[in-house]
Amino acid sequence: MTENIDHIDTRLLRALQMDGNLSQRDLADKVGLSQNACWRRLKALNEKGVLQGSTARIDRAKLGLDLVVFVMLRTRHHSADWLDRFRAHVLTIPEVVDFHRIGGDYDYQLKVVTQNMTSYDTVYQRLISGVELDSVTSYFAMEAIAEGRPLPL
Repeated sequence: MTENIDHIDTRLLRALQMDGNLSQRDLADKVGLSQNACWRRLKALNEKGVLQGSTARIDRAKLGLDLVVFVMLRTRHHSADWLDRFRAHVLTIPEVVDFHRIGGDYDYQLKVVTQNMTSYDTVYQRLISGVELDSVTSYFAMEAIAEGRPLPL
């Protein structure tokens, strides 16, 4: 079910996606609300689950996390039990920052962020040791042209 949000909520969400550090006063000014009205709307968006906490965007390269790998997985197993074990296993690997079940030639796509090829090989070995997979194909990103873009509101 899609939550009902109006144009003011949309403006709040856009502003927060661009700068999650805005004070409530600055956010209210930016969207043309009083601080109290802004607080009430933010509270309602949190209660609806539209806003789910806040995070900081971190420059991964400044932390030495220079390698981004898109891992495409294929399996012959499609039971609920296998999927539960697979999900649990993948979620123990902190270098996996995105994890999707997909349609098409592959069954799953992972985005792995790590330091270098040696550290990626460690992730790879850990990934394949936990569950049986049919194929694992890795694509190495050469450049992030657009990453972590705001949702199109």
